[in-house]
Amino acid sequence: MSDTIAAIATPAVPSAIGILRLSGPEAISAVSAVFRPLGGKALEEQEDRRLVLGELLGPEGEVIDHALATISHGPHSYTGEDTAEVQCHGSPAVLALGLEALFAQGVRQAGPGEFTRRAFLNGRLDLTQAEAVADLIDAETPAAVRQAAGQLAGALGRRVGAIYDGLTDLLAHFHAVLDYPDEDIDPFRAETIQTGLTGARTALEELLATYRRGRYITGGVPCVLAGRPNAGKSSLLNALVGYDRAIVTDIPGTTRDTVEARCRLGDVVLRLIDTAGIRDTDDAVERIGVERSKAALEEAALILVLWDGSVPVTEEDVTLLERAMDRAPVILVRTKGDLPSAPMPVLGLAQMPPVVSVSAKTGMGLDKLGELVATQFPAGGAEAAGELLTNARQAEAARRALDSVDRAAASLAAGVTPDALLTDVEEALSALGELTGADIREDITARIFERFCVGK
Repeated sequence: MSDTIAAIATPAVPSAIGILRLSGPEAISAVSAVFRPLGGKALEEQEDRRLVLGELLGPEGEVIDHALATISHGPHSYTGEDTAEVQCHGSPAVLALGLEALFAQGVRQAGPGEFTRRAFLNGRLDLTQAEAVADLIDAETPAAVRQAAGQLAGALGRRVGAIYDGLTDLLAHFHAVLDYPDEDIDPFRAETIQTGLTGARTALEELLATYRRGRYITGGVPCVLAGRPNAGKSSLLNALVGYDRAIVTDIPGTTRDTVEARCRLGDVVLRLIDTAGIRDTDDAVERIGVERSKAALEEAALILVLWDGSVPVTEEDVTLLERAMDRAPVILVRTKGDLPSAPMPVLGLAQMPPVVSVSAKTGMGLDKLGELVATQFPAGGAEAAGELLTNARQAEAARRALDSVDRAAASLAAGVTPDALLTDVEEALSALGELTGADIREDITARIFERFCVGK
């Protein structure tokens, strides 16, 4: 990281403000060469984090904009290095000329997420905080914003750190007794190990239990629209996403494959999956679609079972409802509410799911549907503090830590000597280190930052 990087940190569309960002040993001198303060005092001599008014110069030294600039000396900056920013008008042409002028000073184009990656490598952020930066940029709901902001503030890192510290204390005690037998140190007893392992196991189980909620907040809830052919699944999907994502006709069996789209209902983002109508069919292509529909039901976190509310309920409708209720939370949606309604039968189910009548044509009932979805995935709770696991990498590391703790506990119960079972404790610490980034391979780090945008 001996070189200096620069990037346009705002979208490449006309806007009120555009930002050029730099980080590295030559960041301040490079921006000083292309920015002329109007007060006469050189930018390098200005106070850190103070906005200075001046002129932004292009590749030929010409004035291309009146702008603001600020500098920050490392290590007290976002990346831990010397950094600088220029805030100008958001013309893509102005920003491109400004970046070209900076390149002429010897800086290079930053890669995706390189600023945040430098912050991680320089110890300004742990890995959970770095991932929260991308989550905050991608946040679609207030709940997602609260989770990412709390994680960026270090809430998840502190939670993991408490487990890490407890296991470290266990190892340190053992090695102290082993290495300094003549010192007045409390002996290392089986009860001590058991207490430490039990506490770590409980904390890890509670942490892993947050993953379901965390991944739904950041990635959306997998929600299957299921029903017989022509029940209105594609029409409802189009109404929810606000455009014609799926083909709609009066011909049963139009949808032959799963169709996916995202929508937001209240504080919940749904990953809608429109499926082929589930029925017995001799059509080979439609039959493949039906099988894919059944597979989608297995992966759903929420199932909207659609019944055509304008026609009598069939045995197939009831069978599908029962099958769905065995797999995930269900909301029964009676479609085509703008048409005369058929009677709702008494089903005799042990527990009836929530029911809502909607019309994709008029929008009737969609707000009520959103309210019912919110009851299945309520806002609030631990996510406000940013302590949830939000991606598969984090959950996998926590799972390996838990498995290692379980192996250590099993070894203890089997009478294995402490030095042998503490090898599993070390593996648990290594897994937790991967979660926060204290101990992680370079290829994993590179893969994480690939999802970031340039300039962040």
